Amino acid sequence: MRNDVVVKEDAVETAKSAIIAVCIIVGVITLIAGVAVAVYKYLTPDYLDDFDEFDDDFDDDFFEDDTDFTDDVAPVEA
Repeated sequence: MRNDVVVKEDAVETAKSAIIAVCIIVGVITLIAGVAVAVYKYLTPDYLDDFDEFDDDFDDDFFEDDTDFTDDVAPVEA
């Protein structure tokens, strides 16, 4: 009877050790991936900022005059 309890406790300890080992491995992989993403985002140039500045300048020049051309047109009689 005592041997059955010891065997079950050993099995539980082995299972706990395996679960802890898997959690540690997953945590280390997640940490490495997070550091890699942070380094990639830090080192990658951001070209979108250049495009936004060009787009803003273009809109200001293009919509500068808000004249209505319908005042100059004479009505057409059928």
